[in-house]
Amino acid sequence: MKIAGAPISWGVCEVPGWGEVREPASVLAEMASLGLRATELGPPDYLPAEPSSLKSLLDEHGLALVGGFLAVPLHTGARSTVDEAGRVAALLAAAGAEVLVLAAATGLDGYDERPALTDDEWRTLVGTALLVRDRAADHGLRTALHPHVGTHVERAAEVERFLADSDLDLCLDTGHLLIGGTDPVDLARRHPSRIGHVHLKDVRADIAATVREGRIGYTAAVQQRMYVPLGDGDVDVAALVAFLRDAGYTGWYVLEQDTALGADSPLDTPVRDTARSLAHLTRITA
Repeated sequence: MKIAGAPISWGVCEVPGWGEVREPASVLAEMASLGLRATELGPPDYLPAEPSSLKSLLDEHGLALVGGFLAVPLHTGARSTVDEAGRVAALLAAAGAEVLVLAAATGLDGYDERPALTDDEWRTLVGTALLVRDRAADHGLRTALHPHVGTHVERAAEVERFLADSDLDLCLDTGHLLIGGTDPVDLARRHPSRIGHVHLKDVRADIAATVREGRIGYTAAVQQRMYVPLGDGDVDVAALVAFLRDAGYTGWYVLEQDTALGADSPLDTPVRDTARSLAHLTRITA
């Protein structure tokens, strides 16, 4: 398995006021200390936005770059969206990445509110995603659409509609899919050829249900530790990994445990939780 880390497991998120944001050098050093040899980029401008500086920092910690998450409004048809995707794709490609992980942002801060789309806006979303895919391909990158809580592709019906209306691959994010009402194992079995990238997460189904039902916001749920180390939650990680292996998936598995750190959070929480996830992966793939 090709296993990578991600800054979100260290509480690094693009949402304003999310929590404590630790220095990049510290986060990358802790990833490397766990034996990880690759990472995703993290939020815009968390890591250096100049290619040579980014590559130098990653090289210092023995880490390769897998790809990067980009949440932008796709439903407006704004040229600036495609231009921003091109900027990010150029940076990713220059640093050796393989994939642009795209999410259909609402345009609002955070992931706690989600206005409804009209059919015309949905068609624009699908078309803009393809334009982003083409712009990323100009830089040699693949694009995978990431179903994500608080975006316009979140719920099970939206995931299925996107699969029907677009030929873009998906980022199979086990946590966000489950929170949105999709069984990630079932989705992989029904659409194995559409899995372009994998974010491995585990979540507590009881808290996920409160988010899905609108009884609690996403940020608050993360603060209540909705996300847990692999094997401690309700995602059938073992079944998913076994199926993807048998189906011939050869891409990356990115360990993500969405975390919000407070000023009083134990310093070793991200390392401890990520180590538990790695140990679980070792057990189920032995």
